[in-house]
Amino acid sequence: MSTSNLELVRHILVETTFILRHTENKEKDDVIHDDVLCRAIVRSLEIIGEASKKLDDEFKTVNHHIEWKKIAGTRDKLIHDYFGIDYDIVWDIIQTKIPDLDYFLKELV
Repeated sequence: MSTSNLELVRHILVETTFILRHTENKEKDDVIHDDVLCRAIVRSLEIIGEASKKLDDEFKTVNHHIEWKKIAGTRDKLIHDYFGIDYDIVWDIIQTKIPDLDYFLKELV
C-alpha cells in the first residue's frame, strides 16, 4: 500500500474508531438526540467519504469488497443536503457499515 493510501486509510480509521467508541452501548435515540454527538458523527462520515475519494483506483479495485462509491456518495449527500439529513440512515450506517469498514481497514494496516 502506498504511503498516500496508508495515510488515507489511517484517517478513515480515526473516524471509524471515533464513531464506534462514541456509539458503543448506546441506543439510536441516545445518539440522534445528542446534537453534538450527531453532528460529530456526520462530520466523521464526511471525512471518511472525502478520504475514500482520494484513494488510488487500484487500491479500490483490489479492495472491491468495500463499497467505495457508496461511501463517497454518502459524503456528497451529507455535504450538499445538510438540511435534509436522514438520521435513521446515519444510524443504519453506524450499525451496519462502520463496523465492517473498520474491521477490513484494520486488516490492511
